[in-house]
Amino acid sequence: MGEIIYDNVIINTESEGLNRERIEMMVAIYDCADSLRDHDFNTETNTNQKLQRTVTVCLVLLCVLLLTAVIVLCVLIYTSNQQCQIKNKNLTEERDQLLTKYTNIIEERDQLLNKNHNLTEERDELIAKYNNITKLNEHLNQEKNKLWTQLNARWIYYQSSLYFISSEKKSWSESRRYCIERGADLIIINNKEEQDFIKNNYANDGLWIGLTNTDWEGRWKWVDGSTLSYSFWRSGEPNGGRRENCVLTYSSGWADYPCNDAFKWICERAQ
Repeated sequence: MGEIIYDNVIINTESEGLNRERIEMMVAIYDCADSLRDHDFNTETNTNQKLQRTVTVCLVLLCVLLLTAVIVLCVLIYTSNQQCQIKNKNLTEERDQLLTKYTNIIEERDQLLNKNHNLTEERDELIAKYNNITKLNEHLNQEKNKLWTQLNARWIYYQSSLYFISSEKKSWSESRRYCIERGADLIIINNKEEQDFIKNNYANDGLWIGLTNTDWEGRWKWVDGSTLSYSFWRSGEPNGGRRENCVLTYSSGWADYPCNDAFKWICERAQ
């Protein structure tokens, strides 16, 4: 019995010791937890404060950057507006200058058109006057030719020229003098039509014409100084050499003869 009680006392004593140790351990744990909580709270508080400061600094920098960007943008917009205004002013001035030039060109064009119209009217008037004068000249020539024909039946009108065929015979020089005294000269034959006109009507007996080579042997020239461009020589002509320096026309063509021989002649007077 005594041992049981002793054992119980020992057990109770051990139990109390275990409980006390448990309580002490629990208290220590709670104290540790509290200290940890206090430490975590302090750490979190410090971290939050640092974060707040960092965020504040970032916000301030961001605001500064935004403000700088806004200022730069405003400056760029202002500068761009100024440049646009200057360009618009220059373009407006150029447009006004172009409009002025265009207006001046239009006025000059209108003036030129008016001048052209006036010149056209003057041209038409001059053409009408010229036509009237031409008709009047033709009428006067016809009247003159009629008068010449009435005064001397030997003057014949053909292709704007008057022709005189002599009835007597003279040397080449005397024949030419006769023509010159009457405002004419020995005939100059310029084309086949004129040659045919003389040949078919007057050249049966031979007539002196205004062709000679007295100045230079072999170089035939008309009395007006022009060189020979058309020729209607008979076969074998010219053949007289230095002895035959003047020309007669026949129905068969031209022939050279001595200038002192006497033949009829033909004068021509251009109109």
